[in-house]
Amino acid sequence: MNPPHLAPPTGFSHAVRAAPGTLVFLAGQTALDGSGKIVGDGIVEQFERALTNLLEVAAAAGAGPSDLAKLTVFAVDVADYRRHARELGRVWKRLVGSDFPAMAVIGATRLWDETALVEIEGIAVVRER
Repeated sequence: MNPPHLAPPTGFSHAVRAAPGTLVFLAGQTALDGSGKIVGDGIVEQFERALTNLLEVAAAAGAGPSDLAKLTVFAVDVADYRRHARELGRVWKRLVGSDFPAMAVIGATRLWDETALVEIEGIAVVRER
């Protein structure tokens, strides 16, 4: 839902009205690989891995990309995140598609893993199929 009197959203929706279903709370995911190491040198590579990890967790809970209702992205350098917005958007569209959940980006001084540049958490609503 994007009311016409608000600034048009870019890469997010102002609100998402979820159909009745099961709520799935997705813990924050960073760019950890299977061995527990952060992979990716920059924000784009780490965003892609973190989003992939989040989507894998969601799938394990029965949720697909279209079930994502709310995401929060924590970035250690919001200016860097903004500089790479187009690249991040391309990653999003390749992995998720053109649906955008309600989303926020929050600056963080550091994340749990010291070399992590980004962490993504979310809420999905799994509808009866």
